[in-house]
Amino acid sequence: MQSLAVGFVTTLLAGVLAAHAAHAEKLLANYPSLTTAAALQAAQAALARCDKDGYTTAVAVVDRGGHALALLRNGLAGAHTVNMATGKAWTALSFRTDTTELAASSQPGRASSGIRDLPGVLAVGGGMMIRAKGSLVGAIGVSGAPTGDADDACAKAGIAAIGDALELE
Repeated sequence: MQSLAVGFVTTLLAGVLAAHAAHAEKLLANYPSLTTAAALQAAQAALARCDKDGYTTAVAVVDRGGHALALLRNGLAGAHTVNMATGKAWTALSFRTDTTELAASSQPGRASSGIRDLPGVLAVGGGMMIRAKGSLVGAIGVSGAPTGDADDACAKAGIAAIGDALELE
């Protein structure tokens, strides 16, 4: 009888340990994120587009965690453009939407207008998500062009520069 009980406990313990091991494997996740090289390439292309169009801007690219990977600034761009570009990229990433769309959906009087009061949120054009293979991998922000649409055009050029290599959506 005692050996039957020991066998039962041993079997039960083995099952618990196996279940724990299987559960432990699910405690870690792997997510794709931009590399510094990809971020720099996107930032350079965006800045080149803005320079070509006559805009003095700053460009920031963040990884999927919202941390800056690349930051470039035209030497004549305003001092505010660095923080604005980084904030636009972070906002696009955080809300998983391009900032031009966020600006429209968070206008005063709309249900999402309170978003604009959150710390660090920049609901103005120029921030765009970067997606690859079904995942959000980072974002790009541009600041300093005369309009949000112009900032968006430069951001799109940056994303396009890395599109083939990342199989962007």
